Amino acid sequence: MMLRIHEIVAAFEQIAPSRLQESYDNSGLIVGDPNRLVGKALLCLDATEAVIDEAIAKGCDIVIAHHPIVFGGLKRFTGSNYVQRAVVKAIKNDIAIYACHTNLDNVLRGGVNERIAQQLGLTVKGVLRPMEGALMKLGVYVPLADEEALKEALFAAGAGNIGNYDECAFALKGEGSFRPNELANPTVGKPGKREVLTETRVEVLVPIWLKARVTKAMIEAHPYEEVAHDWMLLSNVSNEYGAGVICELGEAMSKMDFLTHLKQQMGCNAVKYTKCAVERVKRVAICGGAGSFLIGDAMRAGVDAFVTSDIKYHEFFDAEEKLLLCDIGHYESEKYTIDLFSAILSSKFPKFATIFAETITNPIDYLT
Repeated sequence: MMLRIHEIVAAFEQIAPSRLQESYDNSGLIVGDPNRLVGKALLCLDATEAVIDEAIAKGCDIVIAHHPIVFGGLKRFTGSNYVQRAVVKAIKNDIAIYACHTNLDNVLRGGVNERIAQQLGLTVKGVLRPMEGALMKLGVYVPLADEEALKEALFAAGAGNIGNYDECAFALKGEGSFRPNELANPTVGKPGKREVLTETRVEVLVPIWLKARVTKAMIEAHPYEEVAHDWMLLSNVSNEYGAGVICELGEAMSKMDFLTHLKQQMGCNAVKYTKCAVERVKRVAICGGAGSFLIGDAMRAGVDAFVTSDIKYHEFFDAEEKLLLCDIGHYESEKYTIDLFSAILSSKFPKFATIFAETITNPIDYLT
């Protein structure tokens, strides 16, 4: 099965919109023409030169990676470092590179942290640090007779979702008035005459990245040629998007049993952890990749353990011996991300060929 690259990008955008990525990130299409047809994808954590070689050998024309091979601007292409060599080789061999990074970290359902929780047999309860500025409220005035049809169109476009509930809306009846001019083509009334009729104000919540889609659906479903509406950016945090997750074990484990379970299930060569007063582990916070910025959030959430990576020496002290702080390694915490890539593509395009990269890109080795 052949796909346009932009179709693949759109499938990922439905799960992890690029609007959710952190400011320092560079998720998205890094190399390649969005309109080009591709037939086989190599899924990986890092799009290194060795991974590009594997893609060439296996006849893959797109590499889908978690980490962007390019974070900052490239000023030279002389092959002087691994980033330049990977990009040059991809371009010379007509291989596209797409990255889905912190936007996939920042979604609660179907994201990196939920995948870690599944690997550990944990039940996800919510986001550790919910995201601000992700929600807008749409208010639109519509004739009473057209209220339900408009709601259905808004819901179908992705509006009205709150946690485990969908098709959420508020409606308030009122009296609307308008007077068409001579250039208008009104659905109701005549030019030059003021009309008064019963209308409803419908309000729904909309993720900010769906604003254009919901606006289009609203205009197409509305009977008026001029749609009276307003958008409001909310300060509400979203419990569906944000950094890290809070989870629970079915049954509490002793500290050492949990550490052993963690090491085995995540395939770690080693687990670094803090001394702490915690003896049994039930509530666990998770952040794939470098998550030390969430240590304070984990402590405030009252979890027993926090699983992440890339914790610096002095950051271990921040746990104040009140939290079992576990560093399992960056690669180890994110290596199951390619399972998510496979699930996203197979659910949307079941006949599209995907291959898990065999190249181990972990730059760290262990003497055991």
